[in-house]
Amino acid sequence: MARFLPLRHVAHTVFAVLITLVSGIDANAAEANATDSLKRPNIVWLISEDNSKHFLKLFDEHGAETPHIAALAEHGIIYDHAFSNSPVCSVARTTLITSCYGPRIGTQYHRRSKLVPMPEGLRMFPNYLREAGYYTANNSKKDYNAIEGEGVWDESSGKASWRKRAPGQPFFYKQSFKTTHESSLHFPRKTLLNEKTSTDPESVFVAPYHPDTETFRYTYARYHDRIQMVDREIGDVVKALEEDGLLEETFIFYFGDHGGVLPRGKGYAYESGLHIPLVVRVPENWKHLVDESIGSRQNGFVSFVDFGPTALNLAGVEVPTGIDGKAFLGKGIKSQEVASRDFAFGYADRFDEKYDVVRTIRKGKYEYVRNYQPFNVDGLQNNYRYIMLAYQEWRERFEQGELNEVQSQFFRPRPAEMLFDIEADPHEVANLAGDPAHADKLKEMRTLMSSFVSDLPDLSFYPESELAKQAFDNPKKFGQERQKEIVKLVEIADLSLVSFDEAKPGLRKALNSENPWERYWGLISCTVQGDAAKQFTRRAKKLAESDDEPLVRVRAAEFLALTAGVPPQEVILGALKETQDGIEAGLILNSLTLLRDGQPGYEFELTQEMLSPSVLKNDTVQRRLQYLVEEN
Repeated sequence: MARFLPLRHVAHTVFAVLITLVSGIDANAAEANATDSLKRPNIVWLISEDNSKHFLKLFDEHGAETPHIAALAEHGIIYDHAFSNSPVCSVARTTLITSCYGPRIGTQYHRRSKLVPMPEGLRMFPNYLREAGYYTANNSKKDYNAIEGEGVWDESSGKASWRKRAPGQPFFYKQSFKTTHESSLHFPRKTLLNEKTSTDPESVFVAPYHPDTETFRYTYARYHDRIQMVDREIGDVVKALEEDGLLEETFIFYFGDHGGVLPRGKGYAYESGLHIPLVVRVPENWKHLVDESIGSRQNGFVSFVDFGPTALNLAGVEVPTGIDGKAFLGKGIKSQEVASRDFAFGYADRFDEKYDVVRTIRKGKYEYVRNYQPFNVDGLQNNYRYIMLAYQEWRERFEQGELNEVQSQFFRPRPAEMLFDIEADPHEVANLAGDPAHADKLKEMRTLMSSFVSDLPDLSFYPESELAKQAFDNPKKFGQERQKEIVKLVEIADLSLVSFDEAKPGLRKALNSENPWERYWGLISCTVQGDAAKQFTRRAKKLAESDDEPLVRVRAAEFLALTAGVPPQEVILGALKETQDGIEAGLILNSLTLLRDGQPGYEFELTQEMLSPSVLKNDTVQRRLQYLVEEN
């Protein structure tokens, strides 16, 4: 196909030739330099949905064969430590497109209660590519929690393609593949009984935290089949690039959009939810931009905040200030420096109707998991998750007492902090936080986490309902203005990590503070402290009865119910009837679900008529009521 140079290219070349005639410089060399200054590499991102690195043999001995992705690796680089920062779709994809940590810019909730603006002075990174002359095409998933703004995509649709660009125009093309999405495992029991998988269920590896049953083996095998299907789909895109004569002009990134999708993967801040496969194919004509050996493996840590600046750096576009990531390929990036990177930050907040506040740091071979509300068990009801037969069976077996200790962890309260040696324990089932031999490492990671979330600052130390009222019009500004207060809230939250005797003065001060969010976190820390904190029962009862802040009353009732056996129904249902805020109601219903489904178990007489019409419009509330009212 004939290709024509744009007018600015022609003008630039003519100018170079004229200069040559005047100065005596070689004309051919001048024209070549002029042409090179205008050329840029193409960049393609191919994204499989909902799969961690554990499902590809390229990364894990138990994974499926993926010959097309392996072929990309033969001409590129395998990244053995790539992380999605968040373990769920919209939060991970927003991190990817903004290059910013979600809890810093208010994009940490799935799904969003409100779209938030980009930080002042920043745009989604494809906008910078488009400004530099790139054709940007997205096929087609967005799922952003931030306002996109103008000029990000030339086209975003199921028909978007690089083939619609101007002749010779460089392009950035992104395509997502639904083949491996969680919904592919939402099959009925008749499918399990009647449809054979290509992968032999007896051949698959079952993670130690899962029960080894027919249902789980079939689900694993079916997902291996889906991985092989998406591998072929990726191969088709690569073939199309080759047919268009673009393969050696194009960097191809293959990666998963976050972990998953077997139970305890997607949505959960473990390696299974955060550790993604990443392969980058390096084109022959642009390999001079890469300080890596072709066909090699890179052990340095990279995460989604780094992907945008990497694309910009490869394109020769200035990386904006104010983002959280940094490039790992392109001009000026040395392999040795990338290999020295050993830090990745992760976060999990609301996941549909299930609330949590979990932060992780992966540093070297250790992962530190900070559960700020550890009584919110991993297995707490989440309607979409429990469509999957494997989830249903897992919970049924727990309730029937048929699981071992490791398999039961998902349905029990978690420790406030967990430390895992990923090399020795890749599935994170042996918590080292209480091991004296790892006391120094635990202290190091604890200090690192507290400093990191304070410095960020992490907005999730306020409830989502408060952020919606006060912060979401300008989350970054809110965080900067409230940073000192956030540091204090982090300190109160961390009182759950020390002995009660050490924590007691700080807890008393927090429970008597004039700041409602200090009282809020003081109560949460008391709940984590457990029986030792019962001496604050009188103060908690007063807060439950008369605090001006409804969520403080709810946290007080939660503490009293879980530690002192005080019935929580009057306070919880009273707060639900009172609130006109759907987000706040979602938080209250999360506590209600925990108190009803967990131990010791409290019965609630809940009807939709108890809630105001404005509250009933909230998606989180609707999901909870579907479970609590309609199905019971």
